[in-house]
Amino acid sequence: MGETAQSLREKGICPTCYNREHGGIYEDIAERMLYEDDLLACFFEIKPRQVGHTIILLREHYHDMSFIPDDVCAAVYVFAKKVMNVLKEVLHVERVYLCTMCDTKANHFHVQLIPRHPDTIHGSVNFVKERMDYVENKTHISMIREKLKND
Repeated sequence: MGETAQSLREKGICPTCYNREHGGIYEDIAERMLYEDDLLACFFEIKPRQVGHTIILLREHYHDMSFIPDDVCAAVYVFAKKVMNVLKEVLHVERVYLCTMCDTKANHFHVQLIPRHPDTIHGSVNFVKERMDYVENKTHISMIREKLKND
């Protein structure tokens, strides 16, 4: 039987790093990829809490923000701000919540951006909303990719 993210976490193994080396843990993100460089990858979440739920994942392993060098931390958060503004523009959302949840033994630091659409209730309830199936919107993906590449 193959490894799962949960079984790896229980062994103290980071599923993100394991997946990068061996594959087979997470679905391919190529179609959901919005931006990537040597530092990070930015893509739409496969099981979003809201349309436009975006992940910014550092390539290098850090357990949580307290382990990240200051220059890398600054770059991630400046990039997150850029993505937030692009999501607001392209998806016509009012706000974009930012959170990190690094609460397992084998966590891989990442930032989650969760848009709040005009008809969405305000507040922290958006962080725990029921997850939904990802629905691809090639127009949005193309627009976001272009804006992130050029801005």
